[in-house]
Amino acid sequence: MINYKIIFNIIGLLLLIEGIFMLFCIPVSLFYDEHDFISLALSASITISVGTITWFLTRDAKKNIGKREGYIIVCLAWTVFSFFGSLPFVISGAIPDFTNAFFETISGFTTTGASILNDIEAMPRGLLFWRSMTQWLGGMGIIVMSLAILPILGIGGMQLFIAEVPGPVPDKLHPRIKETAKRLWGIYIIFTGIEVLLLLFGGMNLFDAICHSFTTMATGGYSTRQAGIAFFDSPYIHYVITVFMFLAGTNFTLSYFALHGKFDKVWKNEEFRFYAGFILGFVLLIMVVLLLTQNQTIEKSFRHALFQVVAISTTTGFVTANYLNWIPFLGVIIFILMFFGGSGGSTGGGVKILRVVLLLKNSYLELKRLIHPNAVIPVRLNREAVSPQIITNVLAFVVFYMLILIFGTVVMSALGYDMDTSLGAVAATLGNIGPGIGGVGPAHNYFHIPDFGKWFLSFLMLIGRLELFTVLILFSPAFWKK
Repeated sequence: MINYKIIFNIIGLLLLIEGIFMLFCIPVSLFYDEHDFISLALSASITISVGTITWFLTRDAKKNIGKREGYIIVCLAWTVFSFFGSLPFVISGAIPDFTNAFFETISGFTTTGASILNDIEAMPRGLLFWRSMTQWLGGMGIIVMSLAILPILGIGGMQLFIAEVPGPVPDKLHPRIKETAKRLWGIYIIFTGIEVLLLLFGGMNLFDAICHSFTTMATGGYSTRQAGIAFFDSPYIHYVITVFMFLAGTNFTLSYFALHGKFDKVWKNEEFRFYAGFILGFVLLIMVVLLLTQNQTIEKSFRHALFQVVAISTTTGFVTANYLNWIPFLGVIIFILMFFGGSGGSTGGGVKILRVVLLLKNSYLELKRLIHPNAVIPVRLNREAVSPQIITNVLAFVVFYMLILIFGTVVMSALGYDMDTSLGAVAATLGNIGPGIGGVGPAHNYFHIPDFGKWFLSFLMLIGRLELFTVLILFSPAFWKK
């Protein structure tokens, strides 16, 4: 029997948290003497009121959270957060159409960065701050945040952690899940603060520095400028953001070890070595091709190659150059990078490097098994055998991912879009990247997508952020059986 009371009880608490974070945006609006503080205050009041009433009416719920409750809570949390998070845009009139407002908001919370805004700089700064904050909150995760600051959610919290945390195997830094969540959020906040200081040192104003740090560490990609990071014609700023995109795409468990001086654990981690190796290899390839085909310096070729490889492979989606203006070969390479994703346990989306590595290893060993059919040859990661269950999970994930990609491309093409735009939109939203190819490339946005297409792509953002199974399992009849 599903414990619906605890589901609504936790959703109520989460809405209360969301409303409080909305209030943090009001001082920004007042500082810049803009009128969006009224819509922010009203939205926060509505969100806090609904959350408080929902929590109060279900306060006597039994504090047990099973797997089914965990999956439902996580899926509902991201959806409900996006619904109420849309209110400031709708009430202020900045994005009067609810479909567009919801698309922009869920793109924020899922750290996708796909936008419908055609004039970002015309938006009030309070709303831009909230827009960036949605990505920062969504980056480390709504549920992980709640586990860190609400002791009541520590009861049965592992089910929520499993349902939300990216990667095939969730990492725990402490036997108690609440302590793990606190450590993850502590690292997240520290890195965000350091990036703010470094961007300020590079000449970026405080507002832009905070907003871009929020969206960098979340691997989200929202910018306060219509031209994105390309607006800041500063190699220093580009390199700083690149470093923090790389860190955000790294397993936060490894960042924890690095901050405690255990660098040997970082380098011995096989996933990290593949992650760094893939990035280095693609950077060198793209840099060489840019030098041969573009009239630019070695430093500029290296910087653009490094920035775009890290931005796309970590699914951040920032751009300093329109990669679709490069030769078609490089456009294909960038598209391939959309399927890598960050490390497991990072804020990055996509397939994840861990799955790519396990898939490549298993495929290679399958050739050996054909030669030696009676031999038991396990897949090893970090010198330890990986259980067949995890390999099966990875294979199933990749199959589902490809099937959804194909189905989504067919749906978008049925709306009248060409192959590049259809495939680009689906790959970019399912992988939580933001900019794609074709009509949704870095020089365009998603404003022209019809309402049905936006709702469909919003769904793809959600299942991509929650690693497919968390959402798809709700469509299984077995899930709802007693």
